[in-house]
Amino acid sequence: MRRKIPSTVALSAFESAARHQSFTKAAEELSVTQSAVCRQIAALEDLLGVKLFRRTKRGVVVTEAGSSYARSVRARLDEMERDTLELMANGAQGTTLDIGVVPTFATNWLLPRLVEFRRAHPHIIVNLTARTRPFLFEDTALDAAIYAGGASWPGTEGHFLMRENLIAVASPAFIAPRKVLKVGQLARLPLLQQTTRPYAWRDWFQSQGLQVENDMGGPRLELFSMLVKAAIHGMGVSLIPKFLVEKELETRLLVQVVNHDYLSDRSYYLIYPEHKGGDRQALAAFRDWIQSEARQYREPMGLG
Repeated sequence: MRRKIPSTVALSAFESAARHQSFTKAAEELSVTQSAVCRQIAALEDLLGVKLFRRTKRGVVVTEAGSSYARSVRARLDEMERDTLELMANGAQGTTLDIGVVPTFATNWLLPRLVEFRRAHPHIIVNLTARTRPFLFEDTALDAAIYAGGASWPGTEGHFLMRENLIAVASPAFIAPRKVLKVGQLARLPLLQQTTRPYAWRDWFQSQGLQVENDMGGPRLELFSMLVKAAIHGMGVSLIPKFLVEKELETRLLVQVVNHDYLSDRSYYLIYPEHKGGDRQALAAFRDWIQSEARQYREPMGLG
């Protein structure tokens, strides 16, 4: 039976035009003429029997049906590209895992350990993609993700890795002149804020029975890696998961300002779509390995 599938040329032209909301920009991106893009999309609309764009005086606007279809097409094209690159790279041997990760966790914790996974599983290539916001797996080519949150997402299988243990850190040069030893004194110093967690300092202080007026004041930075660097350069005090600054504490680029560890309401999980859990040996191998690596970060706190 002949499949009713549009050509990849038509789908590529449509996806690009929908993303740019412009046939002209799609033509430039694909290195073809605008009339070629128009012909491909017209043929696609004829095949589907659905209008994908509305023509206006200012150009084209993707329809609601076209917008939904574009998301699906984009995901499928990404998968095809990933599979093609994987086959080109590995031939008939090996397999690839595409993992979405929170950036600082990947840089400071995962990457230094990933070489051991590679040694144990040389046939598995792990690709990492930064993800700082929730997303839908069906809109990506990702096989799994590591994220910090309260629980697994609907439709996914989640595996607990570790709780987030926040500590206050600063550079030794920044702290030494002030000789900060008590929590109350910390409130008078610049508190570096994480953009996505506006109440982090407030929760940290309240965990010690304190209310601080300026707990939401201070420069706002999006990533933990930014907060780490800002603290190293003496901009203020940062709240950072302890396992993300092990090297900096060991080399005394940073010091723990107050002897107080705070288990936040966030935990780190490995998650993946439920339908992928049982049929990919590579994913199972990665899951078992990362759970083993994370175990030492929860057992000392009674969280194993």
